[in-house]
Amino acid sequence: MTTRRSFMKDAALLGAASVGAASMALGTSAQAEPADSLGALPPLSPPAGTPSEVARDESFWKKVAERYRVKRDVTNMEAGYFGMMALPVLEAYHRNIDRANRDSSFFARREFPALHQQVRARVASFIGAKPTEIAFSRNATEALQALISQYNKVGPGDTIMYADLDYNAMQWAMNELAARRGATLVTLDIPEPASHSAIIAAYTKALDANPKTKLLLLTHCNNKTGLLLPVKDIVALARPRGVDVVVDAAHSFGQVPLSMAQLDADFVGLNLHKWIGAPIGVGAMYIREDKLSSIDRAHADESAPSTSIDSRLHTGTVNFAAILTVADALDFQATIGVENKSARLRLLRDRWVNAVRDVPGVDILTPDDAALVGALTGFRLHGRGSAAANQALAKTLLDEFGIFTFYRTGLAKGDCVRVTPALYNSLADADKLAAAIKTIAARG
Repeated sequence: MTTRRSFMKDAALLGAASVGAASMALGTSAQAEPADSLGALPPLSPPAGTPSEVARDESFWKKVAERYRVKRDVTNMEAGYFGMMALPVLEAYHRNIDRANRDSSFFARREFPALHQQVRARVASFIGAKPTEIAFSRNATEALQALISQYNKVGPGDTIMYADLDYNAMQWAMNELAARRGATLVTLDIPEPASHSAIIAAYTKALDANPKTKLLLLTHCNNKTGLLLPVKDIVALARPRGVDVVVDAAHSFGQVPLSMAQLDADFVGLNLHKWIGAPIGVGAMYIREDKLSSIDRAHADESAPSTSIDSRLHTGTVNFAAILTVADALDFQATIGVENKSARLRLLRDRWVNAVRDVPGVDILTPDDAALVGALTGFRLHGRGSAAANQALAKTLLDEFGIFTFYRTGLAKGDCVRVTPALYNSLADADKLAAAIKTIAARG
């Protein structure tokens, strides 16, 4: 319930934001100055050491940051929406645009099909899948909507299930599937604060209470709080009960080491423009080989055999240049090392979280368990879970402190602000955020 006191606090936040744009009291970001072109930069090679040791080598990460052209007047800590292409990827994208445009339909019809298959094989290898188990989509949302809406193993009397933390568009797709198929929809709330045992207990209780469940939606890395679900452990609960699992891996692919074996799910939707750093317009759909028949053909598609995953997702003409550039994005990931990248992102996250976790009035919504969190973390001011409060909080961080974050909605215990650092961020950026949160929390 919104009280007069909480309303006045929200109004105070908005008021502080409106007058603070000119006062960057905490200083400027320590981001590396971007290069104008890749040719101006020396080769990039990670130092020797464990991922944890590499993550702390500031000279190396300064060189990595130099490979990003970033907006200089704002400290961007909202990398979860669009991951940004690094310079080698951006330059390859420009070349691929030129090639596709110059060679036009000759390229599209005679050259692209073979190149498309090569890129598909690269992505399949990267996630430990067969090329015949993945198809390119425009994003994870499109892939997951197809997987959910075309799932054919549910009918009247059956149950489908999702949680409060699952992505809104996927919840809506599950709602539509239940209504169209005459199934029962069941939802559950992820415990807050979360722990591995509490998460497993919640899913065990929900599955035991709903023995007719046929399809379960899981979000590997939550887009609201950053919680990493123990997907494989939940699949191990679901599969013996006859429950198929569809996984939203939009935020985890490239943020943390990931393979289809590690998830062990039947169906997965992936993004390549977030943490892999490919151009906007490329995602992927995974269907385990022996589960293809559980997904209907897209709109009775006959352009591909019914035994091919390509008949399950028909996007029409694709973005040729974007798909070709996926290979360059994977090359850049390999140059850094996914484990090194994951450790660096976790270090940036821990830097600001550890500084504010015990600050009175601040609630951090993800645990510090290494298995349950990566780069992304949500927070809210204690007792301030309204949409207005978190919109105001994100506005204050931007207008007064020059830090871009984003508010998220739909959590059972209230909305939050999401913080998502990237490889172009520095430890100084994390310190700047922590200082800003302390200042705001101290206002009451």
